Amino acid sequence: MTKKEKVISFVWQHLLLLVSLFIMTLGVALCVKSMLGSSVISVLPYVFQEAGADGMVPALTIGQYTYIMNAILVVGQVGVLRRKFDPIQLFQLLVGFVFGMLLDFNMYLTSWLEPTAFWEKALSQLAGCTVLAAGVALEVRCGSVTMPGEGFPVAVSRVLGMDFPRVKIAVDTSLVLLGIIACYAFFGAWQWHIIGIGTLFAMYYVGFAVRIIGHHLSWFDRLLKYQPGFRRYLYGLAKYIYRK
Repeated sequence: MTKKEKVISFVWQHLLLLVSLFIMTLGVALCVKSMLGSSVISVLPYVFQEAGADGMVPALTIGQYTYIMNAILVVGQVGVLRRKFDPIQLFQLLVGFVFGMLLDFNMYLTSWLEPTAFWEKALSQLAGCTVLAAGVALEVRCGSVTMPGEGFPVAVSRVLGMDFPRVKIAVDTSLVLLGIIACYAFFGAWQWHIIGIGTLFAMYYVGFAVRIIGHHLSWFDRLLKYQPGFRRYLYGLAKYIYRK
């Protein structure tokens, strides 16, 4: 593969990664809008956003707090791995930043969604978890750096010599527990619309759905291998403009 082909392949891979992140954040937004409990990755940011709205912490968006949490997880990886930390994984900071921006964008796109009946909330939660799982499956397929939410458990599992699934469950559970502590610290009560039955459902369903969806992504693998003819497209566009 020539240098030019490698560059094109890299750009194409990360364009598809951007699409995957958009799908993931759309799923997170739908879970938040369900009011039955957000997905694990957004529990703490959601608590802090609500506390910010009451003036108890800086009034940042859920996406901005998500980026801060992702940055802390990257710092955690550096602390755990130390000299074994691969500097390329700092790219997670950029991915985490884009994730936060897309989350805020999708929160805006779904601002019209206000389910009231329980079945409407349940449908929103199910749809959100399914869309989130699809995004995760595609993101993993892209083969770029991992999201900080997965990168930190990977680092811990490497150092402790434990299986990744066990560490991932422990980290996710810790994030939820921290969210519960933050709820009581800020509001003096459990916030069921932030950490509820939907959060518990997401913890088990998303992983299950990712495995199912992952068996049906051969089309995406072919799409990843596709080599877009950017030069041909640009030449055709220039020719069209010149004729005009």
